[in-house]
Amino acid sequence: MSRQQAIARAEQGFDSGQFWRDLADLVAQETESQVSGRGDALSAYLTEALAPHLVALGMTARLLPNPAPNGAPFLLAERVEAPGLPTVLSYGHGDVTRAQTDAWAEGLHPFRLTQQGDRFYGRGSADNKGQHLVNLTALRAVLAERGRLGFNLKLLIEMGEEIGSPGLADLCQAQSEALRADVLIASDGPRLDPEHPTIFMGARGALNFDLRVRLRPGAHHSGNWGGLLADPAMILAQALACITDARGAIRVPEWRPDSLTDDIRAVLAALPEPAGADPDWGEPGLSAAERVYGWNSFAILAMTAGVPEAPVNAIAGEARATCQLRFVVGTRPKAILPALRAHLDRHGFPMVEIVDSDELPFTATRLDPSHPWARFAIASVTETVGTAPHVLPNLGGSLPNECFSDILGLPTIWVPHSYAGCNQHAPDEHVLAPTMRQAAQVMAGLFWDIGATPPGK
Repeated sequence: MSRQQAIARAEQGFDSGQFWRDLADLVAQETESQVSGRGDALSAYLTEALAPHLVALGMTARLLPNPAPNGAPFLLAERVEAPGLPTVLSYGHGDVTRAQTDAWAEGLHPFRLTQQGDRFYGRGSADNKGQHLVNLTALRAVLAERGRLGFNLKLLIEMGEEIGSPGLADLCQAQSEALRADVLIASDGPRLDPEHPTIFMGARGALNFDLRVRLRPGAHHSGNWGGLLADPAMILAQALACITDARGAIRVPEWRPDSLTDDIRAVLAALPEPAGADPDWGEPGLSAAERVYGWNSFAILAMTAGVPEAPVNAIAGEARATCQLRFVVGTRPKAILPALRAHLDRHGFPMVEIVDSDELPFTATRLDPSHPWARFAIASVTETVGTAPHVLPNLGGSLPNECFSDILGLPTIWVPHSYAGCNQHAPDEHVLAPTMRQAAQVMAGLFWDIGATPPGK
């Protein structure tokens, strides 16, 4: 019975092919939360697809109704070994984005796990079925080797993360006692390098909204009215141009964060520069790592005026842009749109409407990398792979981490098992076999260490 034997047992799940058979079963579940009529599939993932894995861990499971109207239920599974032991809360989501079946490469299908070399393709393989399956595999290895975990375990799985996690915050509020734990350890998102583990302790927030200029019903002939009627597309383009400068640096004063401290800069300085970054884009004077992990970024996700696929010689009556602000700790979510409204008005664009999205915003979160649980996780991963992991104060993307950090008051440790090129949310989503195998080693070592000498013991 040893740490290394637990890691070897987790590796065996890959060498035998069992992990990939298990993942194929999960990928086959058509759990598109963005598609109506998938309610039965979403529930079945919790009650049927995950059941064998929970039984193998000796966990008792129950469904919790979603506080959000028409929201999919949550699964809460527990294994209580002793009252005095530390309790780990883990999390994952079984829902996936739209399949986009017709856009996948020849020979691939979103709901059929397919191997091509070291790549395993399938919707949810990276986001997030494969990632929480790695953790379940590692937990089973520790349990089988030690005969116990050495800590209490709670697992929360939701089926609405891809639509903004409706009901999750309210559930955490209402079920705070049932979800009480010492730490959150979960997996989502990409590593910085597929060959090297990453740990992050929070996430940037995200707020989507539309900017719209509606001047008149319908379009008007550009020969008869060109030069006489205001063009909503031109007005919108000028309004968007006042939000950033020509290189994308934010010009809305309230959107410029003050949380990029010297301590955070020092942590980010140890990271490799993100591959593919445009050197002359974004806030001047910041490294690429600082721009994506320590700063706010504004993006125009889509723009329309007229009918782009079939343009006619007419001045459109309205124009619209779907926009997004990714923001770090220190930016107040409720102040984002009022600040934009004031900024647009100051620049002479009162006619530009701001339309809030129906999607729930994610809040920015961050755990100090010097926190005892962060140091513990970093040391554990270092022991397993022989080198320190890449450490991010927060992910560049967004997760519902505030439910765990702010509502439940937990230190949050995320160990991602995917990589930036995995095509999550796009056709041909996949995972890399060597990355997933190493991830199982890392998680088996981490769970073993928690059961042996958790922080404070």
